Amino acid sequence: MEFQKQLVKLNQAFATKEEAIRYCGRQLFEAGHVNESYIEAMIQRDKDLSVYMGNFIAIPHGTDAAKKDVRSSGITIVQVPAGVDFGTEDDPQVATILFGIAGLGDEHLEIIQKISIFCADVDNVVKLADAQSADEVIALLNSVV
Repeated sequence: MEFQKQLVKLNQAFATKEEAIRYCGRQLFEAGHVNESYIEAMIQRDKDLSVYMGNFIAIPHGTDAAKKDVRSSGITIVQVPAGVDFGTEDDPQVATILFGIAGLGDEHLEIIQKISIFCADVDNVVKLADAQSADEVIALLNSVV
C-alpha cells in the first residue's frame, strides 16, 4: 500500500480517544477511501475491542459490518506528541501514533500485520513520534513496510 502525504498529520492533540478516532475516520472520508458512516463503525470497533495495540500505538479501523463502506484501501498516520489515552483510569494506554485504516476485502489484515511488525520495535515508534515531516514518516514506514 502506498502512503499518501496528505494523510500524514503531525503534531495533533486530542482530549479523548473518541475524538482521535473520529479525526482518523474524517481523514479517510475526506480522502475518499470510506463513506462517512465508516467513522461510526470505527468508534464501535473500539467499544467492541480496544484498538490500542501497545508500544504507544493505536490502529483505529471499522467493524467487519462496515466493510461495505470502504471505497478503497487507505491509511492515515497521525502523530500525537502529548498522547491520547485509550485505556482506563486504572490502566492507562497512551498512544502517540495512530494508524487509521480502511482496507478493501482482507487488505486491512495485511496492513495491520505490517504496522504491528514495524511497531513491535518501540525504537521505530519513537522515530515516528519524533519525525518532523510527512516525508520523514513515509520514509520510515517504507523502510520496513
